[in-house]
Amino acid sequence: MPDANVRIPEEARDRLAAIAAAEGLSLRAYLARLADTLLTPGERAERAEKAQAELRAWNGYAPTKAEQDDLDSELDRRLGQVQRP
Repeated sequence: MPDANVRIPEEARDRLAAIAAAEGLSLRAYLARLADTLLTPGERAERAEKAQAELRAWNGYAPTKAEQDDLDSELDRRLGQVQRP
C-alpha cells in the first residue's frame, strides 16, 4: 500500500511521534493503528441505530423525537449545574 503525505503543524507531529515512541511504535504504525480504532460518522450512526434496535427489542424502549429532545434538554440542564463553580 502506498504511503500518503499529510500536512499537520510541527507541534502536532512531534506530539504524535512522542506518543508513538512511548508505545514502541513508529509514527506511521501508530497512525495506522489509530485509524483502525476510529469510526467514521456513518459507522457511528450505524452502530447507534443498531444499539437502539437492540434496546427496543430487549425492553421496548423507543422514545419519540420529542421525548428524546426533552431528555437531551434535561441532561444539558443537569450538566450545566454540575459544571458551574
